[in-house]
Amino acid sequence: MAAEKLDRTVVRTATALVVGALAVVFDTTILSIALHSLATDLRTDVAHIQWVTTGYLLALAATVPLSAWCLARFGGKRVWMAALGIFLLGSILSGLAWNADSLIAFRVLQGVGGGLMLPVMTTMVMEVAGGRQLGRVTAVVGLPAMAGPVLGPVLGGLILAVGDWRWVFWVNIPFCVVGLILAWRMLPSDRGRDPRRRLDIVGVLLLVPGLAGLLLGLSDSVLDGGFARADAWIPLVAGAVLVAGFGFWAVHRRGDALVDVRLLRVRSVWSASTLLFLSGVALYGAMLLLPLFFQQMRGVDALGAGLLLVSQGLGMLACRPLAGRLIDRIGARWIAVVGFAIVAVATVPFALGLPASADPLLLVALFVRGFGLGAVTMPLMVASYQGLSGEQIAHSSILTRTAQQLGGSFGTAVFAVLLQAAVLGGSTLDAAFSSAFWVAVGATVLGVAIAFVLPSAGPRRPQDAGAVAPAPVAEPVAGPAVRGA
Repeated sequence: MAAEKLDRTVVRTATALVVGALAVVFDTTILSIALHSLATDLRTDVAHIQWVTTGYLLALAATVPLSAWCLARFGGKRVWMAALGIFLLGSILSGLAWNADSLIAFRVLQGVGGGLMLPVMTTMVMEVAGGRQLGRVTAVVGLPAMAGPVLGPVLGGLILAVGDWRWVFWVNIPFCVVGLILAWRMLPSDRGRDPRRRLDIVGVLLLVPGLAGLLLGLSDSVLDGGFARADAWIPLVAGAVLVAGFGFWAVHRRGDALVDVRLLRVRSVWSASTLLFLSGVALYGAMLLLPLFFQQMRGVDALGAGLLLVSQGLGMLACRPLAGRLIDRIGARWIAVVGFAIVAVATVPFALGLPASADPLLLVALFVRGFGLGAVTMPLMVASYQGLSGEQIAHSSILTRTAQQLGGSFGTAVFAVLLQAAVLGGSTLDAAFSSAFWVAVGATVLGVAIAFVLPSAGPRRPQDAGAVAPAPVAEPVAGPAVRGA
């Protein structure tokens, strides 16, 4: 039987949002290979220019928790267009930066816009879908995240080959402008679910610096000294205390909290969040290992390493349509189990210390690894919304996206520390990489075990969500993106 077509409103909403989101994804992946050029042209060292990335990630993490309140207060269309406008302004100013400090400041502005855009995009599309065909809907929404690793490094290399680093930021402008036009024309208008909702100030003061502290500590732990550095463990401890304090505050504040952490009592939400943390380790943590492996063990330059990694991105793209349809048929659990297993098996060749003659095998393994990663992310996002109603979707989006971001930072830090420790301990570089890749395999195998906890296929109804006393939304949203009050 032919698959049911996606609803026209879902397609229009997803199209408008995906075009704008491409700017955020390309910006991140393109910039990853431009840091050396930035340091040279702006006459600064790598440690300083690294704040171009760190400042952006901190602003991103600080803004994500505000997305649920913004949606309830102002409505999806207005929040999306404002966030995209902020990102556009930050992109223009970044291209006009006159020194490293000004560039860092403008990148923070970009992070504020990007931090709102990503959870708002997911929430709006899921609400419009109304619980139907979530696998195929997630495949559409996840397209930017999968296209970025394929096209970003190549596009960045071409930009740096024919122009200067300023075009790394100005290339965002057409995506942002077209995205704003499409959003104005195609997104359903709304006034927000609760236009008078007050901002949870105490929650902001606890959660925002808490997340920033965790990410800052993880970022600094990549440097020499690892987690023993004062500028790594002090922010980590302070961040953990603040986040724990927010958890205590949010449980007692109930529905008015900045983020409804009570959703973590729902099996689909806590299991998906845990697995997204592990997928962040497997995907983003390994994104530190893989380019370094090809550069240090095979002697290729940054652009060459980026081109080699295109194979993994192509695998993710190849998996997208198949995984989306299978999720709708058999549920998220088995897709995630198989996906994590594929990633684990495809990472093993990198841990074996194979000679350069085996590089064609490694490229095949990268494609297969990307296919497995594509089969992991989509079912986890679907599972995290299973049984939830409109207001809860926004909070679940914050929880899952934060978990994935923390997982990526944690994986990057751990793998960097493992490489440093192995080399300082007298191991060869080959043995150091082998040990780090075996840890990546282990984290992925743990994901296989936890994936069995995910809910199986079943009727899509808010059965579990009701147990946590959600915000007053009586039924799954099936109408406009965010219905007016």
